[in-house]
Amino acid sequence: MTDTARATMAPPIDVRFKIAALWTSLMFIIAFVDIFAHLRADVVTDVLAGKVAVFTVDQTFLIMTTIYVIIPSLMISLSLILPPRANRWTNIIVAAVYALTILGSCIGEVWIYYWLGSLIEVLLLMVIIRYAWKMP
Repeated sequence: MTDTARATMAPPIDVRFKIAALWTSLMFIIAFVDIFAHLRADVVTDVLAGKVAVFTVDQTFLIMTTIYVIIPSLMISLSLILPPRANRWTNIIVAAVYALTILGSCIGEVWIYYWLGSLIEVLLLMVIIRYAWKMP
């Protein structure tokens, strides 16, 4: 390999950084899909009536929703600091659970933007599982 070719090659990226970047991307998509939902008249009407889908907006709902967002937010850091074995299994389990919850949230949804965001979220989670599974 020539010096020029070697100089233009990107250094390898540690799998932990790849996983952390995937969790970060996932969080942005989750946030924006939810923000965009609040531009929909049906969602705004339901929220003003104290409902989100089949849930009543109350302390319990807001605490559970906060926990739901805290977990993948923490996965960004945990992917970088957990020891390898804990890192692997935590990423695999959390990503699998979130993929199932995202697919479940699509039941009854008719808006294409929501399906697109959910599809990308699930794909990111599948890549996280793949990287975690192959983690050295």
